[in-house]
Amino acid sequence: MTSLLGHDAQAAAFLSAMRSTRLHHAWLLTGPRGTGKASFARAAALRLLAEAADPETGGQGLDVDPEHRIARLFAAKSHPDFRLVEREPWKQDEIIPEIDRKGDEPLARNIRVKQVRMLERVLSVSPALSSRRAIVIDSADDMERGAANALLKSLEEPPAGTVFFLVSHMPGRLLPTIRSRCRLLRFGPLSDEQMRVVLRRELPEAAPDEIDALVKAGEGAPGQALRFAGLEIGALDAALEQMARTGDPSNATRASVAKSLALKAAQPRYEAFLERAPAFIAAQARIRRGPELDRALDLWAKSRDLAASAIGLSLDPQATAFQLGSYVAQLAEK
Repeated sequence: MTSLLGHDAQAAAFLSAMRSTRLHHAWLLTGPRGTGKASFARAAALRLLAEAADPETGGQGLDVDPEHRIARLFAAKSHPDFRLVEREPWKQDEIIPEIDRKGDEPLARNIRVKQVRMLERVLSVSPALSSRRAIVIDSADDMERGAANALLKSLEEPPAGTVFFLVSHMPGRLLPTIRSRCRLLRFGPLSDEQMRVVLRRELPEAAPDEIDALVKAGEGAPGQALRFAGLEIGALDAALEQMARTGDPSNATRASVAKSLALKAAQPRYEAFLERAPAFIAAQARIRRGPELDRALDLWAKSRDLAASAIGLSLDPQATAFQLGSYVAQLAEK
């Protein structure tokens, strides 16, 4: 139904509501990070605006011809009736950010209250090009408390014609009053074959072994897999598997990995390792029982805490990677 592979049911539900008299004013898109919720929100917003301006808009599902006048405005980020609210680039005088980035820029920790309040001016006037307006919050989990309260006011008294799309990886973190005012759309992981289709489309030059490694690392989430593209993630995963299998008694594997991640040029790969090592231990915990499960859970907690603090505390990459490798190697103990 749509080029957003794997989400046909969600697209059908939205389109059915959009073309009826029962279109809800707020949609909460939930599911694992990287499964395409934000892309779906943008596509649904574009389809909504295109059909509102031109009921004869062609295309299947959520797709809109890129040459359509509304699609061209949307692509140029100049559509007057669309707003995207997301974390802004980090500024030097702010708290040290997490690993998340927009391109090469680190991002602020939260969506600020001023960002949401800026919507009030937009919402106070009628839409410019049709009877519809679309607002995407990506992600709603990132809103600071004041921002969430400011958004709640708009959800409680929604302006006519405005549709909100709230992307959420952890809906339990949202205010219950926000959740209760939204219609829920759940997104699940894609199958391995669907992952391969998406990755081949996005990475046409990638070798088959890299695609296989990205499918494994993505765990059903194309967005997560694409963040690892070009970082030789397969080699990192192979090293983790070897350490967990053999215990790396000579320290050779973990020392080699740590050394390769120590250079400044290796920063993106180092950050990928900070994600992959705890994720690998978590995956091992899921297949263990008894004392081995207890040990794996303890190692996962230690690796998670170390990885989470590594960037913010400017820990030495080589020492940090070596210690993470040590946690993985302890999985081999009986």
